[in-house]
Amino acid sequence: MPPLEWVRAFEAAARLGSFTAAGEETGVTQAAISQRIGQLEKRLGVALFRREARSIALTIEGEAWLPHVQAGLGMLRDSSRTLFGAGRSHLTISASQSVIALWLQPRLGRLMQATGGRIAIRTMVLGAHEAPVDDVLRIRYGNGDWPHDRKLQLFPEEIAPVAAPCLADRGGDWTEWPRLACSGPRPGWHDWASRFGIASTPVPVLQFDTFLPALGAALAGHGVLLASLPLCTAEIAAGRLIVLGEDWLAHHQSYWALASGEAMPRPDWDRLADALGAQPG
Repeated sequence: MPPLEWVRAFEAAARLGSFTAAGEETGVTQAAISQRIGQLEKRLGVALFRREARSIALTIEGEAWLPHVQAGLGMLRDSSRTLFGAGRSHLTISASQSVIALWLQPRLGRLMQATGGRIAIRTMVLGAHEAPVDDVLRIRYGNGDWPHDRKLQLFPEEIAPVAAPCLADRGGDWTEWPRLACSGPRPGWHDWASRFGIASTPVPVLQFDTFLPALGAALAGHGVLLASLPLCTAEIAAGRLIVLGEDWLAHHQSYWALASGEAMPRPDWDRLADALGAQPG
């Protein structure tokens, strides 16, 4: 059996496509990575990489062995975490202000139990929808087509017009009441009008760049908002908002929790996924 540091050097270099990057990730020099892989190739009796002037590429033997190495290292990492509690005691979560307030906070108790450690919650910078594969658990809105090993859709997205009861007291058809607009990836009033055949007027009287303040304006009775129903569950259940009409629009995008396999071993991810998807309480 080759020494583990040789095997780790091979896996990192194969995954990152660079001896230098593998050295940076594992905390050793590029020369050390090259030496370890050379010793590994000598022990196995095969070449694992084709070395060119400014690049490396896996040989056929290297490509065949890589998935077995990654599976073995993953099992070793997960089993040590499960049996001995080795690993992180601190979790960083990056999400939008709306998700933090409306989805994470009601579930913080379950999240703390699931992680068994400290949680740092970082508000996503407005417009920063990228999700790098690192040691941060990221919650992002989209189709779920990120390159992360761990992915969980928090809920199927459903859009519907909502308003405060005080606005409904005006009477008349809700399509004639003042409207609120929120920029972002969700369908807007133009999409709603095209889908359900209502007028595109009145023009929204207030425009917001994030969902949370738009929801606050709806709660205050300033207008009708096209809202994400899963994020408004508590307000609707408490009677602070009412859903208008019978038309709901299912949207192909939604919020996803994303993590790398290195940062989130499978047992930890399973516990966290249960806590994220659970009902608050």
